[in-house]
Amino acid sequence: MISFLLSLVALVVGYLFYGRFVERVFGPDDRVTPAVAKADGLDYIVLPSWKIFMIQFLNIAGTGPIFGAIMGAKFGPVAYLWIVFGCIFAGAMHDYFSGMLSMRHDGAGLPEMIGQYLGNATKSVMLVFTVLLLIMVGTVFVYSPAVILHELGGETMMWVAIIFCYYIIATMLPIDKIIGKIYPLFAFSLLFMAGALMVWLFLHWPTVPEIWTNFYNMGAATEPETWKDNIFPALFITIACGAISGFHGTQSPLMSRCVGNEKMGRPVFYGAMITEGVVALIWATVAAWFFYGEPAPGYTLIENATAGFHTSAPAVVNLVCNDWLGIVGAVLAMLGVVAAPITSGDTAFRSGRLIVAEWLKLDQRPIPKRLLICVPMFAASIAMLVWQIENPDGFNTIWQYFGWSNQTLSVFTLWAVTVYLVRQKKCFWISLIPALFMTTVCTTYLFISKQAFGLPAEVAYPMGIACLVIACIWFGLWYKKQN
Repeated sequence: MISFLLSLVALVVGYLFYGRFVERVFGPDDRVTPAVAKADGLDYIVLPSWKIFMIQFLNIAGTGPIFGAIMGAKFGPVAYLWIVFGCIFAGAMHDYFSGMLSMRHDGAGLPEMIGQYLGNATKSVMLVFTVLLLIMVGTVFVYSPAVILHELGGETMMWVAIIFCYYIIATMLPIDKIIGKIYPLFAFSLLFMAGALMVWLFLHWPTVPEIWTNFYNMGAATEPETWKDNIFPALFITIACGAISGFHGTQSPLMSRCVGNEKMGRPVFYGAMITEGVVALIWATVAAWFFYGEPAPGYTLIENATAGFHTSAPAVVNLVCNDWLGIVGAVLAMLGVVAAPITSGDTAFRSGRLIVAEWLKLDQRPIPKRLLICVPMFAASIAMLVWQIENPDGFNTIWQYFGWSNQTLSVFTLWAVTVYLVRQKKCFWISLIPALFMTTVCTTYLFISKQAFGLPAEVAYPMGIACLVIACIWFGLWYKKQN
């Protein structure tokens, strides 16, 4: 628990000091924001700062900081280090700049911003890549809540149809009609659940592994026959939303179109990511107790926790919340496991609509033009969903591709931010170092993952290092040319 406490303090200190440093590097001012200059009553609307924060938090969170932290905690307390350092120096900075650069470019979407700094060829690739990622997000965040709702009654496909109907309505309507009204409630529920669990942890002070005594892959030591993942790069793909996530770069522009003053950027964008990191820390600690608690793991103390170390993340949420928080916990768990992914799914489709509209230069005020974009996106998602259901391991396959694609998108965003900072003659190291690190993570994972090249470790790791060296040389040559 000492590791948890120190990590919690580090996140708060990171927001207060490093967050302010990042803000000074960017230099927000009093210029008119797109929410005012391009107000259309649909996507460009000035909202109160507290509401923007809650929507941004729920948009980027969903179940990411919960499920990812639970799965990442199986590696051991090294997960704390990635959540803290990843969140402060990579994820929060990534979210802040993607939101602020969108504001500086009239509310531009992520592919448009990447094109501004990495070229039109990269923009075209990122356009397709980003829209496919957003469709995958919407698809994976339909099936899991539909399966859970099926346990309460009704057929799975019935719930899928209901969720898709909601997606269509939420994607089409002005942002303040549904998202602006119900998202703050769901965000409060997630925060309340996390806060209640943190109070329980402080009151009971369970014995969980500490960083300085268990700095190794505890999953491999606990289940050597079945746990084959290495800390690098698997941990950095598994815990995404709690540290850094490319998906966030598609969501920050949504809120950049609702911010009335640039100086709100740090609490909204940087602050929402730090808050998500806190949620991830709480769930990583809960999972550490569940899998490794002493004198006995938590799953031996909870009724119906029969899967032991291999208990799925949604099952851990339900078991812990019901056991620790009673009826209130069950309700909050349902909101977290069902409502959170649904709300992330609808904003994914909304982002996709706006990105495609920006590319085609289609005015989104007429409803038929919104349908022109939404119908093909939903058709592609349904086709992907049908394939997912028909294949026994379909969900896991799509989720793994989503995980890698998600982090790869963050790589392109970080490089775009680096180019912007170099051109503005500002401190580019704050984005260059995370860009180089995530480049190495994503390329190494591509080489070693069984879902990609599946190369042996003695080949994959040197190739990952080679990609790092190439990236450094490439940047060095480009930087020399710029100067």
